[in-house]
Amino acid sequence: MKYELPKLNYKYDALEPYIDKETMEIHHSKHHQAYTDNFNKVLEAYPTLAEQPIEQILTGVNDFDIDKKDKNALLNHGGGYYNHKLFWEIMDPTNNKDEALIADIKKDFGSVDTFKEQFTATAKTLFGSGWAWLARDNNGKLHIYGMQNQDNPLQRGHTPILLLDVWEHAYYLKYQNKRPEYIENWWNTIKLI
Repeated sequence: MKYELPKLNYKYDALEPYIDKETMEIHHSKHHQAYTDNFNKVLEAYPTLAEQPIEQILTGVNDFDIDKKDKNALLNHGGGYYNHKLFWEIMDPTNNKDEALIADIKKDFGSVDTFKEQFTATAKTLFGSGWAWLARDNNGKLHIYGMQNQDNPLQRGHTPILLLDVWEHAYYLKYQNKRPEYIENWWNTIKLI
């Protein structure tokens, strides 16, 4: 199976003014395409892995009998492919409120506002490049993580729910060094909660 760059359900300018068209186009067609291409390149050497769903590859990578360099490449490029795919999906302007998710957020964080404050703080304080995550553990409890590079909650056995890309390429054209402003404005792109 060859992984392909997922098509967006919306146009590059659909998230303006919060995320500009040029950033979306470069982020999707260049950065995400590079992760996709490099992930496929690593998988060429492991055809049996290439038949597995991305979630199984990312959760089982440490159990595979493959070269350490290739494990890292699978995590980095496979993580980049998976993380960005989910990122585009959660920002889809046609999304509707997820009442079940809202109820779970209120149960585990006290309120949606408290959750947003904690998630925002995690994103703002993540050093370097990475992602802020909302994930569900095996008992159904929600957790917030700040994870560097292309790591994600699948590697902890948790199910990703929501994520925010805080790599500079996600915001630098519009916000430059103002990561906190990008993070605050990003909430305007989320229709799920």
